Amino acid sequence: MRLTLTAAAALTGLCAVLTAPAAAAQPDPPPGPPPGPSQGTAIDEDGTYAVGADIAPGVYQSAGPIDGGACYWKRTAGDELVDNALTKKPAVVHIQPTDTSFTTSDCQSWQLTNLPPPPEPAPGDLMGQLSALIANGMFSGGPR
Repeated sequence: MRLTLTAAAALTGLCAVLTAPAAAAQPDPPPGPPPGPSQGTAIDEDGTYAVGADIAPGVYQSAGPIDGGACYWKRTAGDELVDNALTKKPAVVHIQPTDTSFTTSDCQSWQLTNLPPPPEPAPGDLMGQLSALIANGMFSGGPR
């Protein structure tokens, strides 16, 4: 039997198809690295939370203290205290990406919001600082 060039090319192509590994037989690629630590957007318990690992930076709000007590929170950057407050009212705190930890005690749960950060009083602005203290519940508003 005499094969023509066209028949020989077809036979070569058929042999290539029959000897090639099947596409379905290829193993799946290995899984990638596990995802990084998840960053929470709610803080439901007392404790210290690592910013960027346990919780995401941003503006958080709490309805205030548990059972009529006083809600305490603090922000730190390394060994330095950045900000803190003790309040009997609802609270809003801006946790910065440069903060390393956030600590909360006796507060209702904190929730990440899309509120703008609370305004900071200017240095030397005594009325602004006093207003911030009153807003954070530092003064009860009357004699005891």
